[in-house]
Amino acid sequence: MARIVVLDYGSGNLRSAERALRRVGADVTVTADADAALDADGLVVPGVGAFAACMEGLRSVGGEKIIDQRLSGGRPVLGICVGMQVLFEQGVEHGERTDGCGQWPGTVDRLRADVLPHMGWNTVRPPSGSTLFAGLDEGTRFYFVHSYAARRWELEPTGPFRPPLVTWANHGEDFVAAVENGALVATQFHPEKSGDAGATVLSTWLREFVG
Repeated sequence: MARIVVLDYGSGNLRSAERALRRVGADVTVTADADAALDADGLVVPGVGAFAACMEGLRSVGGEKIIDQRLSGGRPVLGICVGMQVLFEQGVEHGERTDGCGQWPGTVDRLRADVLPHMGWNTVRPPSGSTLFAGLDEGTRFYFVHSYAARRWELEPTGPFRPPLVTWANHGEDFVAAVENGALVATQFHPEKSGDAGATVLSTWLREFVG
């Protein structure tokens, strides 16, 4: 049974994520303990609310270093919602720029849509070869709650490595809905709130990325 830590840094649907991961067979601990987070088979970084507040909380528990150390060793990390957004270089909210974890280049900013927040069920467009969405129908819907997103993907493929697989969705405009980048996987939607479809994504992450 995979040992998963849901990182508790004061933000995110911690118990919902814990229940959803237990549902698909993981042994889950919710903690801010760095040693436990580094030792786990997989780390989940949730997040809700403001980018700046999430980064402040993340830094308070050494989250940036934990994520970086895990990825340096090829250890799986899953970011959810703002836990995905903070993986980018910067977030911009109300004119304020906040540095993110910098795992990916690019900026998270406000969606250009008539209705915000983007709240409810929406389809996604996975790329060919996606592992995370394998076996799911094209019309499968996932649950989103957000007003900000990565509206562009700026990481250029380099060298012999497999380029990241980027899944898109649309609310007023296209935005990044998920990324599969080696050991680093993230979703803008909430798999823990997405019913059977979300459970399938989490189960696939456990099986194919955590092992």
